[in-house]
Amino acid sequence: MTLFQAIIIAIVEGLTEFLPVSSTGHMIIVSSLLGINKDEFTKLFEVCIQLGAILAVVVLYWKKFFVFDKNRLNFYVKLFVAVLPALICGYLFSDFIDQMLESPLTVGVTLLLGGVVLLFVDNWFKQPTIDSDEKINLFTALRIGFYQCIAMIPGVSRSAASIIGGMQQKLTRNVAAEFSFFLAVPTMAAATGYKILKGRELLMANPDKLNLLLIGNAVAFVVAMIAIKFFIDSLKKFGFKMWGYYRIVVGLAIIIAILMGYKLEL
Repeated sequence: MTLFQAIIIAIVEGLTEFLPVSSTGHMIIVSSLLGINKDEFTKLFEVCIQLGAILAVVVLYWKKFFVFDKNRLNFYVKLFVAVLPALICGYLFSDFIDQMLESPLTVGVTLLLGGVVLLFVDNWFKQPTIDSDEKINLFTALRIGFYQCIAMIPGVSRSAASIIGGMQQKLTRNVAAEFSFFLAVPTMAAATGYKILKGRELLMANPDKLNLLLIGNAVAFVVAMIAIKFFIDSLKKFGFKMWGYYRIVVGLAIIIAILMGYKLEL
């Protein structure tokens, strides 16, 4: 992986991590188009690059994480409860998930099907009753956490799964989106920490690779800051349909490319 390739992947991660379009699916496809060889470091990079993106959430919503008041402990407990299903499923099915990450057809199909869902999701949940994260109880947080587990299938989108899960639990679109952002912090911090722990010897033995990872995270951080603000504004104005159409186009393009014999190296 060159510096240019690392920056492109970081931009893709920052742009797509919090949009309902699947950052993993996009990184897999862009990596293939860039001709990046899949080795131990590139697989580590594509997971650990998420650290920059989640730091953008912490900075943008710093009051939620660092201003302590009577509601703060409850906020952390809800995040802990919501992240438990993903931690358990990730541990139990890590090998199966790794196998799915190597399937371009899985990415194409899930992008397409997820896009169809997003075309109708605004009409499914029209009477939300929870208009702030303080009103989310522990059982609601846990249910949203189970929805997030669906995103372990490449192409589904962690953001889309958790936002739809939130709306199904009567959260408004904006509150569901923001809770999805908050939930990303412990979820991706755990995944990144586990990956770095496993690959620490590789990084310590190769300072150049460590520098690529640091630069990539810095780029992902800046881009994610912009993407989060853009997504919230677009959600208020347009809902999910525009993202549904986008996913359908990208999903069809991937499926057609595979059927025409184009080989995507994942």
